[in-house]
Amino acid sequence: MKKLLLALFTLFLLIQSNIVTAQSQFDVNGVIIPREIKFQNKTLQLNGFGTRSKMMIEVYVQALYLTILSQDAKDIIDSNTEMAIRIQITSSMVSSAKLTRNLNKGFEQSSKDVLPTLVPRMEQLKGMLSDEIVENDIFNLIYNPNDTSLWVYKNDKLKGKIAGFDFKKAFFGIWLSDNPVGENLKKNLLGQ
Repeated sequence: MKKLLLALFTLFLLIQSNIVTAQSQFDVNGVIIPREIKFQNKTLQLNGFGTRSKMMIEVYVQALYLTILSQDAKDIIDSNTEMAIRIQITSSMVSSAKLTRNLNKGFEQSSKDVLPTLVPRMEQLKGMLSDEIVENDIFNLIYNPNDTSLWVYKNDKLKGKIAGFDFKKAFFGIWLSDNPVGENLKKNLLGQ
């Protein structure tokens, strides 16, 4: 009888662990975060996710996707491999102007030394994000090492590409540098 109970308990644990590992997405306050995204025949895995808040209101849910999972922010920033930031807007308070203004502050905060070389490409990004932004819009900003550019998608529509490995490093540095826009969000994106 003990062996039967032990076998049933073991089977139960195996089934439960398979359910957890087979989970294909996560639900964060109604925002569905996929465990993986596809890009150019590559599979990017969810490294971590978190929320960004302003004045105690959640404004977006963000996720970091990598080809090889990592908790080392510097290695991620310096890596010349496919990676993505996914941002889903969760508040009507977010506008194109506010989003680009906050991205610009993030660039300034994390990339002061090289900021002058980034400004023209920051303006390109601003142009790609200039359409009206509404709640539940999803932005996928994916780095492609094949053409060393950041591909900008809004709701699965390619808005454009921004060239430069240096731009990629500065862009991911907004959230992962030593001076990120949010320390808690950085830890969440790193899965810590």
